Amino acid sequence: MALVAVGQLTSTASMAHNLRQCQVLVKKAVKAGAKALFLPEATDYIGSTPQETVGLVKPVNESEFVLGLREEARREKLPIHVGVHEPGLDRQKVKNTVLWINEHGEIAHRYQKMHLFDVEIKDGPVLKESKSVERGSQIQPPFDTPFGKVASTICFDIRFPEMGLALKRMGADIITFPSAFTVPTGKAHWEVLLRARAIETQSYVIAAAQVGRHNDKRVSYGHSMIVDPWGVVLADLGDKSDEPEIATARIDHELLRKVRAEMPLNRRTDVYPEV
Repeated sequence: MALVAVGQLTSTASMAHNLRQCQVLVKKAVKAGAKALFLPEATDYIGSTPQETVGLVKPVNESEFVLGLREEARREKLPIHVGVHEPGLDRQKVKNTVLWINEHGEIAHRYQKMHLFDVEIKDGPVLKESKSVERGSQIQPPFDTPFGKVASTICFDIRFPEMGLALKRMGADIITFPSAFTVPTGKAHWEVLLRARAIETQSYVIAAAQVGRHNDKRVSYGHSMIVDPWGVVLADLGDKSDEPEIATARIDHELLRKVRAEMPLNRRTDVYPEV
């Protein structure tokens, strides 16, 4: 069994500030004996407007945040899974991506968010991620780690079970959902969605989440979680935002094997399409 850590913080528009927060999380993860650290969506920065989001973006080989985190991973021999922004093909937009930085400080995996959060509520808020973010177009296969095959998704992807099922079929043992959920949607759906994705894919779910007030316009729900393949919540960091924090849980491959063997999910693909 391998111990992994999920981290929670409140990112701002300052990459230097956010890197310092992540350095605290790295220290805590190393002290806890974790074999990897999972960080939220948009850990590098959260802008207050679409214009600021686009204006702050840098290529990963120039980003002080990414370069600093790569150095942390290399120095501590600690793999880090982290959500960042990258320049879009359309220079007026960015890519919302997640990186796997291995223990050598190398970027070994990248996934670009496929489902964007575009919501218009009558007499309510209008939230259009697509104003500043390019939509990804490809599911990335799970990648090998010492504690199992890890698959990446990002935040709003969680609402599309087809994606998790496809990743399970590709061999995922662990599915990640780095996120920055709003408070209303978090209160209503966050835990139930995470548990549902774990149960239906019979996989571990690791969901690092932003928490607290980022700026005058945006607040995140928090409650970073690790859920086991039976749907049991092993870790929940709650909604406190006083300081960056981690929680840990063990990835138990015997439990993974047991759940999949004793609750066989034999799909009727002669009746409905395979996902």
